[in-house]
Amino acid sequence: MKIAFISDIHGNAVALDAVLEDIQTKNVDKIIVLGDLCFRGPEPKRALQLIQNLKTDVLKGNADEWVVRGIKQGEVPNQALQLMQTERDWTYGQLTHEDVTYLKELPTEHTVPLTEKLTIHCFHATPTSLFDVVPPTADNETLQEKLMSKDTATIFVYGHIHLPYIRFFNGKAVANLGSVGVPFDGLAQASYLIVEGSGAKYTMGIQRVPYDVDKVVRQYETANYPNLKMTEVIRNGSL
Repeated sequence: MKIAFISDIHGNAVALDAVLEDIQTKNVDKIIVLGDLCFRGPEPKRALQLIQNLKTDVLKGNADEWVVRGIKQGEVPNQALQLMQTERDWTYGQLTHEDVTYLKELPTEHTVPLTEKLTIHCFHATPTSLFDVVPPTADNETLQEKLMSKDTATIFVYGHIHLPYIRFFNGKAVANLGSVGVPFDGLAQASYLIVEGSGAKYTMGIQRVPYDVDKVVRQYETANYPNLKMTEVIRNGSL
């Protein structure tokens, strides 16, 4: 089995187009989506439609929850709350009632067999939270406690932090996909993960895909997106 995991599209449909084209060249058996589909990008509706057209397993992210019910005080820095709520309202206005219902009803975790001997547990941030942040610098004990609670799984995959990495310890593996639409690691390219297994053997690899960043910047501008500082994040591949 060969599985592509994608996450954190954030309404960047141009980057998602590039990733899906790249995946087509990799002969994967399945695509799994780990959330944050629409919010903070110039094409929330088209990004959502592209994901829905995959007809695959899709999980909810914190940004999907925000689209559904708004952003609560304490979930983002106080100085960012008003602007991000305005961004959320803009995104909500691009979607239909059916779109919002789809986001509301997404599950929050998924277990998938890679082989007859290997199982992957995947989620957006942690198995119990859409919002907790587990960074690449976390020690093994923290990874074990926050991410690796399912004893039957060998591989644990998540999104949310937009910082791709892979760690192996205690006979198991943890991987973050990075972000399709808004990478934070300083490389302005989309990021996703491929996991391939046979029997008890497996490989994992972060994939980086260039896309037309200038086009996305223009989309923010022509769409009258309420926070044009997002264009700097897109250009730089970092906050």
